[in-house]
Amino acid sequence: MRGGTRARRRRHAAARAPDVDIGALTCLIGYMLRRAQIAVFQDVFRAFAEVGIRPAQFSVLSVLAHNPGRTQSQVAAALGIKRTNFVALIDSLERRGLAERRPAPRDRRSHALYLTDAGKTTVRRLNRMVDKLEAGMIRRIGRDRRAVLLELLSRLAEGESSVTKQSPARHAPRKRGS
Repeated sequence: MRGGTRARRRRHAAARAPDVDIGALTCLIGYMLRRAQIAVFQDVFRAFAEVGIRPAQFSVLSVLAHNPGRTQSQVAAALGIKRTNFVALIDSLERRGLAERRPAPRDRRSHALYLTDAGKTTVRRLNRMVDKLEAGMIRRIGRDRRAVLLELLSRLAEGESSVTKQSPARHAPRKRGS
């Protein structure tokens, strides 16, 4: 697994080679979001490796910490995870003793999800790691910009349903250096 991470880093470093003109890509929101996500996730993967947790697992654990007893469907929908993928995710957390399924009180056909004591301890540990990671990002962008960035990302995450539709030409990025 470690060799795969090194290979990915080499590929990303090659993609940033100073002699390669990537054109207008740096003016595309989606491209820059993805690049930022890759950079952030490299830090997250590195930090979470000592606990053996992936970002998707952390998201589930975090939601369960704040919403004990929610059903699998509710948590999967809240996180935008496909049901089949979510079942495998919960299976892995359950095998590790971090989460458990119980019959839902109002619907015995559904499962309510809870953190175990080990899961609660793990979430506290992961939250300390996340606090350090967030502090590092805040140092890079500034505390005032953090709130602005989160607001802008929230708008993008809301999707097309929250935006008044306009013609594509009005949203086209400006070409750089052309």
